[in-house]
Amino acid sequence: MNELKLQPYPKALSGEIEVPGDKSISHRAVIMGALANGKTHVSHFLDGEDCMRTVQAFRSMGVTIEKQESTLIIEGRGIGALEEPKEPIYFGNSGTTARLMLGLLSGLPFFTTVYGDPYLSNRPMDRVVNPLKQMGAVIDGRGDGSYVPLAIRGTKLEGIHYTLPVKSAQVKSAVLLAGLYAEGETKVSEHTATRNHTENMLKAFHANITIDGMHTTITDKEPLRATDVYVPGDISSAAFFLVAAAIVPDSSVRLKNVGLNQTRTGIIDVLKAMGAMIEINNQDSISGESLGDLTVTYTALHGTTIEGDIIPRLIDEIPVIALLATQADGTTIIRNAEELRVKETDRIAAVVDVLSSLGANMEATEDGIIIYGKTALKGGKVSAYNDHRIAMMAVIASLVAQKEVILDDVSSIAVSYPEFFKDLQNTMN
Repeated sequence: MNELKLQPYPKALSGEIEVPGDKSISHRAVIMGALANGKTHVSHFLDGEDCMRTVQAFRSMGVTIEKQESTLIIEGRGIGALEEPKEPIYFGNSGTTARLMLGLLSGLPFFTTVYGDPYLSNRPMDRVVNPLKQMGAVIDGRGDGSYVPLAIRGTKLEGIHYTLPVKSAQVKSAVLLAGLYAEGETKVSEHTATRNHTENMLKAFHANITIDGMHTTITDKEPLRATDVYVPGDISSAAFFLVAAAIVPDSSVRLKNVGLNQTRTGIIDVLKAMGAMIEINNQDSISGESLGDLTVTYTALHGTTIEGDIIPRLIDEIPVIALLATQADGTTIIRNAEELRVKETDRIAAVVDVLSSLGANMEATEDGIIIYGKTALKGGKVSAYNDHRIAMMAVIASLVAQKEVILDDVSSIAVSYPEFFKDLQNTMN
């Protein structure tokens, strides 16, 4: 356990930082680069623990991947040339690695076993396994393939038309990746738009993919071709500094080269809806992804209601949005966020426990949280729940707490933001 004692910070935050590369895009760049013919360079890659699990998975299947500072050089093997791993593949606590790799491994002509840490072992995999089985996948494990460890006997798959029953980009991505190996067309339809990084990456690597509104179709007819990828800054990581600047009096912080994919910018919409001062400058598009600079300046905030189609666009930011709401006048209601129950931990329960322990006035509902603001945060000892986003939320909360905040373990932060404390310190000077 790596306990940390955090003192209140009575000064304003200021300065300019560049957050690490987007976690979702980094995962997908490794996958596509490994499956492509030729050499792929991935710059501004996030070398957090989760993304490195994906790198190690492909290394175990014979892919040469070199790391030079924040750039990966991937010697693509092509879709049909991966090797059977000699040992079970360990996914750690990376749900993205697990779910996306299941789609891929289902169509490879060999046997694989996969497992994770105790936290990943309790996260549901049936949402991915069920559609893959419809395609002909042979997957077995606890609860008829509902949880890792899992055994996958790769086989020839058949394309299906699958409508997502949950708002999950991971499920969509797993089916699309399986479609690279499936006979005929694989079509995925969704009722609410989820993250489209997989579709963007597949297009960049020249896959045979078509997108028609809420329907995406892919076939196995076109090999992937290597391309160079720049990974924008992760807006989910930027969110902690956006909120910090919005709640610490007199602060103003600029974040450079943040990803502005429209399926991910719900946090910006919420900040604006709550009255925050936020500017977007230097917008550009690289590797099929939008990016720009974000500046947030402190001002008074008010509550809002967050529900419906915006939820998939900010699902990972809800913990820090809940913190934001504790410092806003009035009531903030978060609904339709039941997906938080099956993240690294039950994030609804974890957020309410941590922030309530610090003095916030809030309550959990079945699918969200009701926050009654504005409340002063006191201090105390809280748990990070071995969840990087809960841990970083608690650190930002300590900035406006009246007394010391003791966080039981900060090691999980390395999953997505290894340089978090360094960047935070840069805004405190």
